[in-house]
Amino acid sequence: MNDEFISVKDFFNHNEKRKKFLQKQEISSPKEKIKKVKETKLYTNIESGKYKGKKLLLPSLTTRSTKSIVKSCVFNVIREDLRDKIFIEAFGGSALMAAEALSNYALKAYAIELDIKAYKIALENAKNIDPNLEVIHANTFEILPKLIENSKNEIILYLDPPFDIREGFSDIYEKIYHFLENLDLKTLNLIIFEHHSTIKTPEKIQNFQKIKEKKFGSTSLSFYSLN
Repeated sequence: MNDEFISVKDFFNHNEKRKKFLQKQEISSPKEKIKKVKETKLYTNIESGKYKGKKLLLPSLTTRSTKSIVKSCVFNVIREDLRDKIFIEAFGGSALMAAEALSNYALKAYAIELDIKAYKIALENAKNIDPNLEVIHANTFEILPKLIENSKNEIILYLDPPFDIREGFSDIYEKIYHFLENLDLKTLNLIIFEHHSTIKTPEKIQNFQKIKEKKFGSTSLSFYSLN
């Protein structure tokens, strides 16, 4: 098995087999196990469109990435509407959704990420995919109004805030709702939330009505369209 690149699925399968082998040999070396994980680059693939099959690096196993089934649902819904539109992935992680959007013929895609490690991975992904994938190291709440204001094309906004409670994220959903209610959304065509299934999203955001909600275990999607 190639130690440089490994898919998430293969990573778990390989490490499960390796764990059993170590137990058989009565080898228990935490440092050696950690070293193996550090040497391995995790990746997923673009699943549809012109870049289908291209590798996308992931920051780590501790960074939550959008599930394959969730990604498929999103693009099954919006694929036909992506042409000539801007796709913005807020709280973008390693830019998985933005890359998938460009692969499905979005005019341009942005991924906004504040965490420096995730940002660097997203930047590497962008360089390997398409010059129209722009990764921005910034606070979503500060940069998003500027992107929306400066856009001459309609926007599909994808919001994927962190599920875990990090510093500054304890009331993230309330902040997002308040933020959107006070934002000029005239260039927006669609708003999509990826959120924890225990979170109840509002029925309306300004003139946008919730038109669909899909649940995938602990992850849910809420779609908002103009009335």
